[in-house]
Amino acid sequence: MSQRYCLTLDLKDDAALIAEYEKYHEAIWPEIHDSITAKGITNMEIFRFDTRMFMIMEVDDTFSFERSAAMDAANPKAKEWEDLMWGYQSPVKNAPEGVKWVLMDKVFSL
Repeated sequence: MSQRYCLTLDLKDDAALIAEYEKYHEAIWPEIHDSITAKGITNMEIFRFDTRMFMIMEVDDTFSFERSAAMDAANPKAKEWEDLMWGYQSPVKNAPEGVKWVLMDKVFSL
C-alpha cells in the first residue's frame, strides 16, 4: 500500500545558488537515485516557488523516516550529497535544529 508525505524547506535567497541547486537536480547522482529507491520511496517530486521548496514523496510499506535516516547515516555518498545540498538550503521557520525537510500537516482534502 502506498502512502504520500509532503515536506518543505527553503533555499538560500540567491539566484545563482538556486540555479546551481536546480542543475544538480536535473541529473541527480546515480548513487542518490539508488539510495532513494532502496528506502522504499516509489515516487518523489520537488516543486519550487521563489525560495520555498515543496516535496511530495510516495512510499511503499518498507519506508519509515527512521529507516531512511539510518540508511543515509550508513551511506557516505548520501552524506556527501546532503552536505552539498545543505549549502543551498535553509531551514524553514520553526524547523527543529538540524532538520532540513520538514513534514507538513494535511489541512484539506477534496
